[in-house]
Amino acid sequence: MQKTISILGSTGSIGEQTLSVIDQTVGYSVGYLTAQTNIQKLEQQALTYNPIGVVITSEPHYIEFKKNTSYKGNIFFGVDGLCEAACSDDTDILMSALVGFSGVIPTLEAIKKGKTVALANKETLISAGEIIMNAVKTHSAKLIAVDSEHNALLQCLVGEDISSINTITLTASGGPFFSLPIEEFSTITLEKALKHPKWKMGSKITIDSSTLMNKGFEVIEAKWLFDLQPNQIKVLVHPQSIVHSLVEFSDGSMKAQLGMPDMRIPISYALSYPKRFSYNFPRLALEEIQTLQFYPPDFQKFPCLQVAFDCLEKGGNSTAILNAANEVAVAWFLEQKIGYTDIIRSIEFALNKMPFVAHPSLADIIEIDTQTRSLLEQHLSTKL
Repeated sequence: MQKTISILGSTGSIGEQTLSVIDQTVGYSVGYLTAQTNIQKLEQQALTYNPIGVVITSEPHYIEFKKNTSYKGNIFFGVDGLCEAACSDDTDILMSALVGFSGVIPTLEAIKKGKTVALANKETLISAGEIIMNAVKTHSAKLIAVDSEHNALLQCLVGEDISSINTITLTASGGPFFSLPIEEFSTITLEKALKHPKWKMGSKITIDSSTLMNKGFEVIEAKWLFDLQPNQIKVLVHPQSIVHSLVEFSDGSMKAQLGMPDMRIPISYALSYPKRFSYNFPRLALEEIQTLQFYPPDFQKFPCLQVAFDCLEKGGNSTAILNAANEVAVAWFLEQKIGYTDIIRSIEFALNKMPFVAHPSLADIIEIDTQTRSLLEQHLSTKL
């Protein structure tokens, strides 16, 4: 049966790889495509896939696109445009691949419409996990994980009773600094931090991977996606990035999902779930790999991971503060305004300064996000 897929964040890494999966799949068509500022790439995509509509969230770029584009379809603007794409009757599956807090509102609106949402936007569950999962239940929507680790867990749990889970283990590549002595972390440059050893990703998530904040976010996501307690979630560093996650069951049995470090594999499974389609992706040859290594994470070298666990334990608005502070700090590092080790210092500053709210509403979370960003921007500005 023909399925129409709309992609929030189509010009990013996940968006582009989703389109490459669609290229190999009979029966998939493109509904809506969205971008923030990369209107050149959006133009190319729109002319190639002829979507029902496109959305641009930056006003100057929206004006420029409307003025110069050869695309003849619908052109929408801003958050309202994202929600239009997410909630359209033409959208069968929504790929939520926006970066940051911007993904929360359109993803929630799609869930309220009972849509199938393939979730690649971590920040949605980091900031508003309880609200999102309650909405999934209330509106009988489907939320399918796209992250390789959570998608791996989904594959391991097909046919299993969730209550039989003892622990789950998320694997981390360790990023570019796994073997770097802690004494040298203060000398880490932007160029070095952007060189991920295994995955090709956008700049923000690449920095998050280098600090292991990305893995901390995945810990928080796993709690909401699979209804787990924090003490049921473990992390191991696995430099080969072949085992993407493991589940240990109550009888001591373990299941693991293995595959090449290629995001098209979890993307394709998320779009076809619970079926599998045939693709010509690179295949895993264990005889060539031979060795799979696993190490406990070093929480002293990677304090962002510990902070994520701490925020998950504390609950309330802690994870929303964590997400907002991390977005600001990483943005400042990408602009080379602060050093690498200033990222965790900035996050800890915000967590210590922002008031704790035990049971935040969506309005609270939006306000918390705004206030945290303002607080940290002001704090960092005074240090320049």
